[in-house]
Amino acid sequence: MRIARINTSQGLHDPDPVDLGLIDALIRKYKGKKGNMIPLLQGTQDIYGYLPRMAFEKIASETGLNLSEMFGVATFYSQFRLKPVGKHIIKVCHGTACHVQNAKEISEAIEESLKIKDGETTEDRFYTLESVACLGCCSLAPVMMIGDQTYGKLTGNEATKIIKNIRISESN
Repeated sequence: MRIARINTSQGLHDPDPVDLGLIDALIRKYKGKKGNMIPLLQGTQDIYGYLPRMAFEKIASETGLNLSEMFGVATFYSQFRLKPVGKHIIKVCHGTACHVQNAKEISEAIEESLKIKDGETTEDRFYTLESVACLGCCSLAPVMMIGDQTYGKLTGNEATKIIKNIRISESN
């Protein structure tokens, strides 16, 4: 799986205004503490669901952390997100067992059904699609995970039915 280089003009603009007051308590908790960068980034992401550009700037100005170092950490670790994600994150395993069992068919069916590509979020921010290296469920290959729920031995059609049923059940 290739890792795409991040375009610095991409992902740095907040799609929606954010209430920066939400991170005041977090900043107070970690300000001046050694090794505070990752907990500050994790806490910020817990609050907003991603790391808004404005939050980076506020943290830097109020804690003295270097903005470019924070951005470097946030782009190095895959746990951090620079863009908002959907309510439901669909992870499709592309590890060896899943690859051999045609995980590509699942990803392609989901992309076609949701009209998004790997790493993208639907316009309504209901779903985000991600390819992952391994979910650790090799005996169930091919596998996808939505939230804490794992679905195995899938076909493309079964995967899209599951996704449609989640939307239907939440609209009722």
